Amino acid sequence: MEYEKGYVYQLMDRGGPTDTRESYFREAVEEMMRARTLCARANAVLPDDPSYVGYLEELFGRKLDDVRILTPFICDFGNRVKFGKGVFINHSAILSASGGIEFEDGAMAAPGLRIATINHDMNERHTRYTYGKVLVKKNAWLGMNVTICPGVTIGEYAVVAAGAVVTKDVPAYAVAGGVPARVIRMQDPSEQREA
Repeated sequence: MEYEKGYVYQLMDRGGPTDTRESYFREAVEEMMRARTLCARANAVLPDDPSYVGYLEELFGRKLDDVRILTPFICDFGNRVKFGKGVFINHSAILSASGGIEFEDGAMAAPGLRIATINHDMNERHTRYTYGKVLVKKNAWLGMNVTICPGVTIGEYAVVAAGAVVTKDVPAYAVAGGVPARVIRMQDPSEQREA
């Protein structure tokens, strides 16, 4: 069967499922290889050499003059990640981005961020996948070694504590932590400053 270009991404945007045995999945495989190659090139450049940013700009298809990403860095679907202004992602992030990831203005992440937007079918785990977009809203702060699971939204100005595994949405101005993450307390919105 013939599928139109971009059909696999339409399925991902709907949450799936996709099937790796179908011909439409070839487009996803090509993007994964392109993304992995560009990340490998960026990571091969010494960190004090700013030329690595050029590979990341090619990966995301945009200038990164208002975004800072430190290497090493891994992302498997550069075409599925969106950045607002003033985003900072510290080293050793892994973005499994097929379901879509968006970082709004001023979002920041400490070293070791892990975001998953894909999951495997319980019975056909080698061939069928489901998806859930991850949204990190304005001025949210993700601590060291945070893991965010598919379909989660991190609210504006929320803080996620180091080592947390986030399986459900975190409200705006919340401080969340733990495994699985839960709200520990709320911040006073009047005390927050723009990034």
